[in-house]
Amino acid sequence: MKRYVIVWMAMMLSAGVSAQKQWTLQECIDYAMQNNITLQKARLQQQSAAEDVKGARGALLPTVSASVNQSIGYRPWQDAGTTTVTNGTVNTKIDKTYYNGSYGVNAQWTVWNGNRNTNTLKLDKLAEKQAELQTAETANSIQERIAQLYVQILYLDERIKVSQASLETSRKVEERGREMLEVGKMSKSDLAQLAAQRASDEYTLVDARSQLANYKLQLKQLLELTGDEPFDVVIPATSDEQALGDIPALQTVYEQALGSRPEMERYQLAIRSSDLSVKIAKAGWLPSLSMTGGVTTSTNSLSGNGWGNQMKTNFNTSAGLTISVPIFDGRSTKTAVSKAKIQQQQALLDLQEQQKTLYQTIEGYWLDANTNQQRFRAAQTTVDSEQQSYDLLTEKFNLGLTNIVELMTGKDKLLTAQQNRLQSKYQTILNQQLLRFYAGGSL
Repeated sequence: MKRYVIVWMAMMLSAGVSAQKQWTLQECIDYAMQNNITLQKARLQQQSAAEDVKGARGALLPTVSASVNQSIGYRPWQDAGTTTVTNGTVNTKIDKTYYNGSYGVNAQWTVWNGNRNTNTLKLDKLAEKQAELQTAETANSIQERIAQLYVQILYLDERIKVSQASLETSRKVEERGREMLEVGKMSKSDLAQLAAQRASDEYTLVDARSQLANYKLQLKQLLELTGDEPFDVVIPATSDEQALGDIPALQTVYEQALGSRPEMERYQLAIRSSDLSVKIAKAGWLPSLSMTGGVTTSTNSLSGNGWGNQMKTNFNTSAGLTISVPIFDGRSTKTAVSKAKIQQQQALLDLQEQQKTLYQTIEGYWLDANTNQQRFRAAQTTVDSEQQSYDLLTEKFNLGLTNIVELMTGKDKLLTAQQNRLQSKYQTILNQQLLRFYAGGSL
């Protein structure tokens, strides 16, 4: 019985090792949205902005503080003291050391300061919203990068298959060359060229596998995955119809992106923030009104009254209004207003620049999508033509009717056409998806 249990455990462990997790694109995105360090830092900035809003809201309320002070004093040359008569005996006590105590509760409230506190609260609320949009912008950037890496992995996976098929063909041709060498139909130099072609195909395969491993590593690092655990992705089925699908119109994508992309809203909020900054700066020219109030009392050890009586006798309350009118501040307010207006103009220019950048990005994806789609159509025809040509050259070579140079040239042309077809196909699919993503869709 124990033997069967051991065998069963070994089988389960072996199955667990062989069942390597493969990540879909959506799983990569979901995992990155939770674990990417850059995105987590952006969320912390958003939390910090939320705390600033709470602080600005609290600045509208009165402040209350309590204070207790105990001090000791010493009068070394004190001559007079307290005289008492006890049972006919006159006693004189000179207290050179004495104690003071003061206790108070004070409150202050800024009633009006040119709406500076109110506008600061509005400004911090806008900053919180901007931080939220910055987080969304960072998330979009990470998703876009994941999609680019994922498509590169899909392309290289297909390229490896093509390279493997090309290598297998080179091996068969080399083997056929050896047979022809034995019967005197091929020279050693021609066979060496076939061997060099086979070695070149081996190098191409190794290079493609290296690139695939590198892109998987980049994707793994973007997901913040560490350790030696193997990482692989799901290879979904892709069809030629996907690459030949409709490409969204450039202007339509741009107009939708203007209303949906978080970076555009963030720059628009920056303009509103600059308007508030101007108002806050101008408040330096306006008077301010504040209310103060307090409750205080004190005690002294030299007093003849007891501690409780002194607390009651010295009890004092106060309340007041303070109006502060700025007269001359060394031009600090004027400088602050001028800089706030400069920031306002800068925010307008930043918005225009971002609109231009957004259009250029979308236009680049649109041009790439159209160009690669046209290349894909042409590459399909080229692959079919080069395949037929290479098949004919192979038959002639087997019959000894063509030379090695023509065969190798035909094979190189076929391989190039196949790789161009794959590259244009996946680049078209990627750019189509990115255009839809910028228009407000999901990857």
